[in-house]
Amino acid sequence: YAIAHPKIPFPNVLSRRCWLFGFLQIVYVCLSCGLQSGQGIGRPSVSHAVVVIFLEFFAWGLLTTPMLTVLHETFPQHTFLMNGLIQGVKGLLSFMSAPLIGALSDVWGRRSFLLVTVFFTCAPIPLMRLSPWWYFAAISMSGAFSVTFSVIFAYVADVTEEHERSTAYGLVSATFAASLVTSPAIGAYLSACYGDNLVVLVATLVALADICFILLAVPESLPEKMRLNTWGAPISWEQADPFQSMRKVGKDPTVLLICITVFLSYLPEAGQYSSFFLYLRQVINFSSATIAVFIGVVGILSIIAQTLILTVLMRTIGNKNTVLLGLGFQILQLAWYGFGSEPWMMWAAGAVAAMSSITFPAVSALVSHSADPDKQGLVQGMITGIRGLCNGLGPALYGLIFYMFNVEGCVFIICLSTQKSLIPGPPFLLGSCTVVVAFLVALFIPEHTETPVVACADSKETSMLAGVHINTPLPGSDEDTPAPTSDEDFEPLLQDSVV
Repeated sequence: YAIAHPKIPFPNVLSRRCWLFGFLQIVYVCLSCGLQSGQGIGRPSVSHAVVVIFLEFFAWGLLTTPMLTVLHETFPQHTFLMNGLIQGVKGLLSFMSAPLIGALSDVWGRRSFLLVTVFFTCAPIPLMRLSPWWYFAAISMSGAFSVTFSVIFAYVADVTEEHERSTAYGLVSATFAASLVTSPAIGAYLSACYGDNLVVLVATLVALADICFILLAVPESLPEKMRLNTWGAPISWEQADPFQSMRKVGKDPTVLLICITVFLSYLPEAGQYSSFFLYLRQVINFSSATIAVFIGVVGILSIIAQTLILTVLMRTIGNKNTVLLGLGFQILQLAWYGFGSEPWMMWAAGAVAAMSSITFPAVSALVSHSADPDKQGLVQGMITGIRGLCNGLGPALYGLIFYMFNVEGCVFIICLSTQKSLIPGPPFLLGSCTVVVAFLVALFIPEHTETPVVACADSKETSMLAGVHINTPLPGSDEDTPAPTSDEDFEPLLQDSVV
């Protein structure tokens, strides 16, 4: 209440530290009591997973507008560079820690790691108004635990049958999309009417509600027999090695071509996600409300593209041509972002960006059709491992390019008459060039392969890597079993083009 009402005497640093210390004490007591006595409400179900995902990303979506403001106020000279470094460190830590958390979740249970990942992912939220420097430092370090999405998918796999899993994963993904489509607009409205302090307070309360829900309502999904059998079992480095599955990339030409395509296309996409809304605010001069509407519109169009349009394309032109079409839309989108300097150009490019979102589902389907059933985990793990690596490299690369070309100062290819940059977004233009190379590589990917992909790989080495917020099961989870004829290595969300 004091944070949301700055007129109340709350001026000195000591008061803020006392408030923060008391807040942490309350959280500690709740965590201790909940872990010791809480067994959840009812039987574990997909509904529990849906609520957890919605609350977490709703809380962060509310902060879209305040975060852009605080980022610019904290780093006025190097806003894009610092944003890229912060998001890059977070992405790399997520990539490195995801396999270890996956292996440990098989030993200690899903509920404990749901609590840990949600708590540490949301911990930076109240620091936004207390200390911006600590806030951005906490965001970077929280990457080590920002794998809630992967733990959720392992939880869903525990509580559903194989024929139900595809629908359940689709429901979780739709909930995630709905939270990010609605929350930025709500946050922008609250910020405009009542100020950023209230938005931070509401986001903090939503995050606390998520933590309390896990403590009090979410039951453990991993059967007790499995936990007892694995308790105390050593965790090998192979299970915790994030590069384990990617070492097999060069063993098959088809997989090699697909992995190169994914790397060259997703690297600029990851960088775009980390900096685009800041770019709209600082360079294109979008208002907070306009950015919120932009997120909602592009999000809805992306959902339509990945469901209805993707299904039609896959049935009519095939997997490979769908991948090529998606890459073509991505080239056009990034080039438009790079050269566009007017608001209407951003809106048009946003519609094209929604169409480019069909690329990765089409790539996943292409991989699944090219691999044997007992190699699905291996080849999908290669793809998602590369995406996880891009989540760390892409933001840092974009931030560095923005800094090198001094986008804030607009000194890159200046028009002398209008003092306006001919290329407002150099990183987007360079990203478009990398996707052109990805398009050329994808031309050589065979539509179908007669020989099994990665047939020489040992069936026991089917552990999957999970990047931050990537829809794949965790390595070491019960879906990642070594049985060569088991269907548990399938990722139904990546197999079902309708979802």
